Parts: sequence; structure tokens; C-alpha cells
Amino acid sequence: MPRSAPSSPYCWTLERLKHMTSTSSESRTTGADDVFVSDLTLNEKVSLVVGASGSETVAIERLNVRSVRLVDGPHGVRRHVDGASLGMFDSLPATCFPTAVTLGSSWNTALMQEVGVALGLEAAAAEIDVLLGPGANLKRTPLGGRNFEYFSEDPALSSGMASAWIRGVQSTGVGASLKHFAANNAEQRRYGIDVYVDERALRELYLASFERSVIDEKPRTIMAAYSKLNGIHCTENTWLLKDLLRAEWGYHGLIVSDWGAAWDGVAALRGGTDLTMPGPLPARGILTALERGEIAITHLDEAAGRVLDLAKRPAPMSSVIDHESHHRLARRAAAEGTVLLKNDGGMLPLAAGKTIALIGAFAKTPRYQGAGSSNVVPTRLDDLADVLSCAVGAKDVTYSPGYDRTESTTTPSMLADAANAASMANIALVVIGLPEVLESEGVDRRHMQLPPAHNELVAAVMAANPQTVVVLMNGSPVEMPWRDEVPAILEAYLGGQAGGSALADVLLGVSEPGGRLAESFPARYSDHPVSSLPAGPKQTEYREGIFLGYRYFDTAQVEVAFPFGHGLSYTTFQWGEATLLQSGSVDSADLSVTLTMTIKNVGVRSGSEVVQIYVSDPKASVYRPAQELRAFEKVHLAPDEDSIVTFQLDNRAFAYWDVETQGWVVEPGQFYVHVGASSRDIRQTVEIKIASFSPHAQTSKAPNPYEHVNPDAFTRAGFEALLGRRLPSNEAPQAGRFGLDTALGDMQGTLVGRVLFRLMRRLVARELGVPKGDPLIAIASDVVKQINFRMFPTLSGGTVTPARARVLLWVVNRCSRSFLGRRGGEVRRPD
Repeated sequence: MPRSAPSSPYCWTLERLKHMTSTSSESRTTGADDVFVSDLTLNEKVSLVVGASGSETVAIERLNVRSVRLVDGPHGVRRHVDGASLGMFDSLPATCFPTAVTLGSSWNTALMQEVGVALGLEAAAAEIDVLLGPGANLKRTPLGGRNFEYFSEDPALSSGMASAWIRGVQSTGVGASLKHFAANNAEQRRYGIDVYVDERALRELYLASFERSVIDEKPRTIMAAYSKLNGIHCTENTWLLKDLLRAEWGYHGLIVSDWGAAWDGVAALRGGTDLTMPGPLPARGILTALERGEIAITHLDEAAGRVLDLAKRPAPMSSVIDHESHHRLARRAAAEGTVLLKNDGGMLPLAAGKTIALIGAFAKTPRYQGAGSSNVVPTRLDDLADVLSCAVGAKDVTYSPGYDRTESTTTPSMLADAANAASMANIALVVIGLPEVLESEGVDRRHMQLPPAHNELVAAVMAANPQTVVVLMNGSPVEMPWRDEVPAILEAYLGGQAGGSALADVLLGVSEPGGRLAESFPARYSDHPVSSLPAGPKQTEYREGIFLGYRYFDTAQVEVAFPFGHGLSYTTFQWGEATLLQSGSVDSADLSVTLTMTIKNVGVRSGSEVVQIYVSDPKASVYRPAQELRAFEKVHLAPDEDSIVTFQLDNRAFAYWDVETQGWVVEPGQFYVHVGASSRDIRQTVEIKIASFSPHAQTSKAPNPYEHVNPDAFTRAGFEALLGRRLPSNEAPQAGRFGLDTALGDMQGTLVGRVLFRLMRRLVARELGVPKGDPLIAIASDVVKQINFRMFPTLSGGTVTPARARVLLWVVNRCSRSFLGRRGGEVRRPD
């Protein structure tokens, strides 16, 4: 049976949540509509732009300006019991919906909007004004530690799902915070890494993932990322925040820093960041800069005005939350995001009357969400073992752990018990995946491999019973050395608190596996173009350019384990002939291509199909991917039911970004529109010819270092040609020459660096609420290695001011130089 959330200390917090909803929401609706920036004193203006605490802005009581509360997260509300805590495990219970990786795999924007509404209602009930999500960053590499929090490797799918999330949440009166802007696609060294990306890749991929959401949905806030972009911190990047976001995209909402990302409050304010979080540490520096004339008062007025506008909005109206209804929605969403990767011989759904050996500790203690700031305390938690036993009868299900859940290790006796259980059953279900310690915010994975014990378990069970189904619980792709031998593989990803029930539904055929991969699964990590590219110590170079994910694999014709868009169904669909209708023109920028086709369910079960529309320009004068996703639609059909699906493609669907003209260009000529069930399963191709008579449609050839698309072609020289400039050195700083962006991990060769590391590790573990001896301590250690001096003020709660951090850096460099001098090393004055 489903388990309740832990009885202590959370049992009383649901009651507290109900009390808060009924007694205090009325006072939060008081507005300050007649208050303007001109009514504020200088100190009040400054107080507004730096935040009051870790989650709230300042309230100005004399003007009846209320505080605004900003809280995680993207798949569930994380309202702390103690507002001062940053801990992962001390929040009020909330529905833990499937994570973005699972929801993205549903390809269902209507479902995403429905989940967004539920998130907004729970946020309103918890007196939250802004929910910190969604994450619209692309999955550049399968090793991204936070990939579970992002939707896809493709900008069309990512922006479609992010838009639906925002639409749902903001329909309840709660604001969204679209993040992390921009090109923040890895966790390793995220606090100071400099991301170098060429303009075409930036526009066509990494910005495109945000663009439609910003323009169409107008999120209440946008969160600027930790990292640098082409040499400038995102929180201080005038081109990114002012020229692009505000002037070009017309954004009028609030720009907030990621927590601790705005080291220099003055530079952030000048660069376009309105609200520096957490506060209030930067206030003194801003006041001093104003007194010295180092920043114009207009910067402060604009930023304070936007915070004031947010505070003047009525507080979201709360209501009694139907947690059971939200749990059922989470269950349905998890099933829709579950991907059937392989199903030889129709092993799934499981036939009635079969005995089942359920093997794997994840079946009892599931991996159901990511680790980090998005961690949610669920209102309840379903596990597959209990739900499956209840559904088919306890006598027909035997359970064996197979491996240790905490350590991800196994023993000969555990393997023998698992094999014995498998040999005595008709079907063996092996539940494996990635434990929290291998996949977390703040660190990237080191490889794509599963824990060795999990692979050993699959081999042992397969040897005992070839009728084996492997179920995966993980937040990003993994290598599967056994994938050719195992007849059925089910990718469940991270299914949230109802993931266990959803899995049972899919396995038994109560629900169908509605998911399709929103990311490519390489056969091995070495096949991925990013595997051979530098990721630090100072910068990450996106040398692959526009060849991200399937854009690379399909263009380079590299075999993958499972392609982008792939997913099997329990039923069969018949695809009708696609027809195209073209109107408008490139010259008048009103080109419109309408594609229509009929999909029919010719099987005996209800099921879903995802129709994917790709566009290719086979004779482009500039380098382009083999094909690019431009539209998609998911249809659910009963047996013998059909549906007409229609897609509208505009100029942008056929365009690329031209660096010279600084605009989107459609080259006249022949294009192909591909209709497929995945990027490698194209069902139909329709040719279209686009004419242009305007000279503006012509463009000079952009640099093409990728005549042959393969990792060896992604050279530093070729990338510099794309960037149009030389790259700075990417070597780690020498001892004695550390800078504010130098990670503590790069200082481990010095005594003072090791001392700092130990102190910060204890501090981070305490703030995260990780108990001593917990395996997550390893995550804390890895996170601390990424921390630089810019993060010290935030992590110390203001004890270490920016000025003190600079002094501390000077001491570290001084001590390092003295040590080198005694050892006969090189001694240099620090920068």
C-alpha cells in the first residue's frame, strides 16, 4: 500500500499549513497601488533591490508595501518550516510531482499546464508569491548533474513545456521564475565558469529555449544564472539582460539573480539585475557607489520600481488543497512520461496470472526526485513493491533487494538470492538506476555508467530467467551494456511521489507508457561530441556549436542506443498522408506552411502517439544540422479512433541566425518537412520550395569549420573562427595567483586551501541539513570544490563580506606564495 510521509517532524506541518491558509492570507492581500518609486527614500529603494532574507523581499510598512516570497521549486513547493534554513529536508509537505525530465518526456503541454495549475495552487496555499521555476536550460551533455530539472535537449520542446508550466502556475496568481538565464548547462564550476558559445548556437539553441516563453507567457520573473557568458557574468551582462531580454524581446518583468550569483550588487544593478538574492548584504555597497557617483540613480529607480510592481500585485488567493486529487494527477503525469524503450515479443504489459520476481532496492525505496534545491518533502510516497503486490496479490510477487540502496553495492549472497527468486518466477522485474549521490545539483556526473552492482544484478537475473524486464529510475541517460540481451526496458526517470503507482499501472497495462525521449541516449559517452571537449578549469567551450544532441548524432550519422523522440506504445497507429498548404512569403515575413494529416489507432488498446515535425535545408549555403524539430503534438486515441492533426510553420521554422545581418534568414530554395515518430523514425517526407525576390534574403557565408561533422572537427582554432576572436587561456591558476572565480578544488595543493575546503564543507553540510555519515556528504564535498570566493558572503550569511572575501583571498595567495618560496617555486604578485 502507499506509504504516508514520515510522521515526524512533518505530521504537524500539514496542520500548520492549513492554519496559515485560513488565518493569514487575508492580510497579505493588502495592496499599495498608490505607491510609486518617487515616494520611497533612498534607503528604501536600496532595501528593495537586495532582498530581506533568503526567500523574501523587504516590506516597507510605512507605505503598506508588502514583502514578496520567492520559493523553490519546479516540481513541488519547498516552503521551509524555518524560513532561515536552506536545508533540503525541513520543508512543509507538498505534492512531489514528476521532475522535468519525466514531464518533458510526456511531450504533453496540456498535461504540463495542468501540473502547473496544481503547483500554483499549492504555492498560493503556502503563501508564496513566486515559484522558482521552470528550468529551460538545454541538456548539452548527458552528464549534467541537474538534467533532471530540465525538459529537453531541443529548444522547441523545452520552450513548449516551459511555456505550459508558466501558463499553468501564473493562472493561479502565483508568479513564475524562468531560469537559469542563460547557457547555464552544467553544474561543474557553475559559480565562476565562463561559457563561450558562438552566436549562432546561442541564438538557435540556448536562447531559443527561453525566447517564446518570455515573449508569449511573460513570466513574472527571470533568474539570471551563476555563470559567465562569453566573458561577462550573467547577472552583470548588459547585452543579455538589457539589449536582448528587455529591448529585443520586450520583457518588462523582474530580473532576479540566482542565489549568491550577484557578488557585486553595483555591477549587477548596472548590468540589468533588479533583485539580488539573498539579501541584504549588498545594500551598503550600492549606497556607497551612489554617494561616489559610480552608478546612476536611474539604475536604482528602475530596479526598485520593478520590485515594487511585483509587491503591488495582490497576494495569490489561497484555497483548501485537495492533496488526493494532486496525487492522482502526479500518478497520471508519471505514467505519461514513462518511456518504453524496448519490448521484444510484447513482454509488456504483463499478462495476468504470471508470477513476478521484483528485484532491486529501488522497488522498495524509490529514487523519485532529484537532489538539491528542488527537493520536496512529499505528502505521501508510493513504492512499486507495495502497489504491485496489492494489485496482483502478494502470493504472486516475491521481492529481493539485489543491492544495497544506500551504498549501491552488492554481495554474492544478494545476487544469489535475486537469481533464485528470478528462476522461480514467470517474469523478473529488475529496478535499477542512479542513486542520489551520483546525480545532484552542484556537481556533474563523471561518466554515463550505472553503479557496477546494478549491472551485475541484471546479468545475474538474466542468466536465471531470460524473461526479464529492466526498469530504470534516473534523471539522465545511462549506458546499458545489457540492452541487446534484455527483451524489455522501461525508462521511468524520476516519477515523483506517485511514481510507484504509475509504474505499476504501466507494467500491468492499466496505463500505457506515454513517454517519448526528450533527449538522445548515446550508446556510450565516448560517442557524444562533448566527451572530448574542455569543461574548465576556467571556461567551457561549446565547440560543437549548433550540433547539440540529435542535431549532432543525425548529422554525423552516429548510431545511438535510443534516438531522440523514441518511445514504443502498447497499441498500433496508422499514419495518413501528410498534405502541405503554403501561403505568404519570406519577403513579407508572413510565410505560413500548414501541414495536415490523420492518425488512427488500429490496435486493440487505447494509446498515445507523438507526431514530430522536423525541417531540413539540404542545399543551405551555410552549415546546418541534418534536421531540426519545429513542431509536435501528442494525440490520445481509443481503438479504431482517428484524429486530424494540424501544424503551422512560419518563417522561423526555416530560418537560421545570420551573424553578419544580425537577423533570422530564410534562404530561398528546397526544404524538406519530415513527419516522424522519432528523429530516426521518419514516416513521411514532403518537399517544399520557398521563393524569395528580396536581396535581403541573401547572406554572406558564415564560417564553417565543420565540413565533416565529428568530434575531431571541433577544434579550438575552428571555434575561434566562429567566435570571431581569440579565446583566453583555459589553464588553472598557479598557487599564489588565485582569483575570485577560482574554485576551492583548484586550491587543494595549498595548506590554506585545504583548511578552507574543510571549513566550507562543514558549513554547506550543515546548511543543507545533511546528517553526519549520510552518503550525501559526498555531494556536499563535491559542491564545495566548485565554490569560489564570490560565494563566501552568501554561504556565510553575510559574516564574510565582499571586502573580507578579498582580504581572505589575499591571505590565501600570500600564504601560497610564501610556501612556494620556501620550496623554491615561482613567486608572483597576485592579480
